[in-house]
Amino acid sequence: MAQKPSIPKGTRDFNALEVAKRSYIMNIIKEQFELYGFQPIETPSFENSDTLMGKYGDEGDRLIFKILNSGDYLKKIKDEFSTFVKTSVDGDLDKLTYDINSITKQISEKALRYDLTVPFARYVVQHQNEIEFPFKRYQIQPVWRADRPQKGRFREFYQCDADVVGSTSLFQEVEFVQLYDAVFTALDLKGVTIKINNRKILSGIAEVIGAQDKLIDFTVALDKLDKIGEEKVKAEMRSKGISEEGISKLQPLFSLEGEFGTQVKSLKSILNTSKIGLNGIEELEFIDASISKLGLKTAKLQLDVTLARGLNYYTGAIFEVAAPVGVKMGSIGGGGRYDDLTSIFGKPDTSGVGISFGLDRIYLVLEELNLFPKTITDATKVLFINFGYKEAMTCLQAVTKLRQQGVKAELYPDCAKMKKQMTHANRRNIPYVVLVGEKELNSGTYTLKNMQTGEQQQLKFEDLLAVLK
Repeated sequence: MAQKPSIPKGTRDFNALEVAKRSYIMNIIKEQFELYGFQPIETPSFENSDTLMGKYGDEGDRLIFKILNSGDYLKKIKDEFSTFVKTSVDGDLDKLTYDINSITKQISEKALRYDLTVPFARYVVQHQNEIEFPFKRYQIQPVWRADRPQKGRFREFYQCDADVVGSTSLFQEVEFVQLYDAVFTALDLKGVTIKINNRKILSGIAEVIGAQDKLIDFTVALDKLDKIGEEKVKAEMRSKGISEEGISKLQPLFSLEGEFGTQVKSLKSILNTSKIGLNGIEELEFIDASISKLGLKTAKLQLDVTLARGLNYYTGAIFEVAAPVGVKMGSIGGGGRYDDLTSIFGKPDTSGVGISFGLDRIYLVLEELNLFPKTITDATKVLFINFGYKEAMTCLQAVTKLRQQGVKAELYPDCAKMKKQMTHANRRNIPYVVLVGEKELNSGTYTLKNMQTGEQQQLKFEDLLAVLK
């Protein structure tokens, strides 16, 4: 029985039109990256497990795809597995000491990359003697996450990242806000909101409510406010051991709104006893003041103090980009400042900041708003009909000359019925076909047919080239 073809959940095939649309987005992003001085790099699709594990928090670690070691990896753990089975059969489970982490390392030492930021930190440390700092890099490559597939969320997807390492200057954050604005304006996706917060403000809030030791739990819960609502966020905080008194002090945050300056004023009153929190506010004020002077083309910068992005490595500014109002979609971009990410690989005190564009979600938004250009596909322009060997050789000579002049041209490979060849051209939306029969061979001409209007012209090669160019 023949196997039914299928692909894993959360992955996709792309047809020619979809590839053209994705390339359109990536080319615009790449063009803007290079305009801002970023250089391209690439890293392997999989890394050593130790490079990735422990960098994304417990939730992120669970979503990392691990790769089984090649060969008979089970042979290495035979004795431990036998002990596990024997103990289970004997029913004496209390005596069982079975180190799952140890077993995992023996059967899997590599993992598919979860994002591009941690591999980039590894790259910086590994190649630090070849890099000129500050180092501005961009990277457009796929990543993999064992997430639950849904609209805009896939298990295999591309990230488009830009980072700067080796500088603590807040002008880098200012430029990233401008870069977001430049890319989405070039895509004609107007009205996106660039949300910004600062991890130091979140640290300050945790300090004020007496939950400094639960900063990660606090920020992970707060980051879910838009998704699960205020009450469920509070319930999660309680489950993590944050006191009712502390949660009550957070109440002003859940309803904080208004202009940038208004929110900052309220934050200062909440964080007036926290040095780190006030430092975070100063950094946000610098970014906002700079953008106010420089201006944005079509995007809007907005302070969002509930924005936490539950990743462990952000230490300063945090970014997230929301689609225009009315489009139901998760974030289409995000990033932030990480002061010491490279220290985990042996290079401390190397500050960095970076942002990412969510290619797949941007695609869905452009599709929903009908923003892709009508001429996005640059497919074959002319198909030569095949009437037999002698005619086909003459056609192929013309096809070769047209290609040399940059015209996308093809010869139908088989001497099939004319109706079949014309139907093929129609289905592929090829705008012109050329017919070369006995009459054309004798006169040294080509009959060009416009597939939309049905109009036909008998032309010399020079005139044919002029029409198709």
